[in-house]
Amino acid sequence: METHFTGTIWKLGDDIDTDIIMPTQWLTMDSMDDIKKHAFEPLRPELASAIQPGDIIVAGSNFGCGSSREQAPEALSALKIKCIIAKSFARIFFRNAINNGLLLIESQTLADHCQEGDVVEVELNHCIRCNGETFPIPQIPDNIFQLIEDGGLVKSMQKRNGIL
Repeated sequence: METHFTGTIWKLGDDIDTDIIMPTQWLTMDSMDDIKKHAFEPLRPELASAIQPGDIIVAGSNFGCGSSREQAPEALSALKIKCIIAKSFARIFFRNAINNGLLLIESQTLADHCQEGDVVEVELNHCIRCNGETFPIPQIPDNIFQLIEDGGLVKSMQKRNGIL
């Protein structure tokens, strides 16, 4: 996994729940490629088709609250979101995201100092830069970093067991 990267911001607010991230009515579709097209549909119907690989979501507090729906972080991974930077994450979403290989970064201040379309620069375990300002970020524990780098929990276990 890259430890230094940039991406364009898609900005969301507080309390973005899993029903907004991945609405229930689309979960029975045949593939994740079909499902991911409906991400964020209740809030911003155009967003899933506008997101480009490597883009970054910046949000407020409690991102991923609601149900323990695993398809929410799975759809974001399928959209090739580089990472999500939020003030805080719901605990179950946080773990489901890591299990799906999705990088999450907590920053209490970035969302208050950026706009949608801004470019953010991330140096993992160090800081985020945006609009000439620098925002410190916490270090990712080695075991969590390894899971994300391997592409999630299942792929990491397959790698450890010589299956991949």
